[in-house]
Amino acid sequence: MDLILRPAVPSDVATLHRFVVELAATEEFPGEVTARPDGLTAALFGPAAVAEAVVAEVGGVPAGFALHYPTYSTIVGRPGIHLEDLYVAEEFRGAGIGLALLRHLAELTVARGGGRLEWWVLRTNEPALRFYRRLAARGLDEIEVMRLDGDALTRLVAAP
Repeated sequence: MDLILRPAVPSDVATLHRFVVELAATEEFPGEVTARPDGLTAALFGPAAVAEAVVAEVGGVPAGFALHYPTYSTIVGRPGIHLEDLYVAEEFRGAGIGLALLRHLAELTVARGGGRLEWWVLRTNEPALRFYRRLAARGLDEIEVMRLDGDALTRLVAAP
């Protein structure tokens, strides 16, 4: 397999957006994608870029991606990386691409002096959970993921 991992470039945005939509469909959230390619362009390549992406190619064909952004832990006192999305197109699964992307992010975390590589995974995504557990990734029972969005976010902003 001729696998190449490379940083995303602006011409990858349409492919990345397609992968995001495919990932949402795989996770059974296809109607919830409101992100648009221009938003990805701004997030990854704009003057105030907030994230980075790595593209996996096999034989010059995009096969998957990992989108990530920096974090910081006051407990560890070091930066880290949060993996937002890791996706491998169905026809390329089982070839080690997901592992290669995750290993790349681990290397990037260490190279940047980071103490943690973290991500969220749906409890219903058993194949991903098995994969991550084989790597000795651990779930955090002591943390509850919280979110303010929609009306709740607007109400908090408007609260006196």
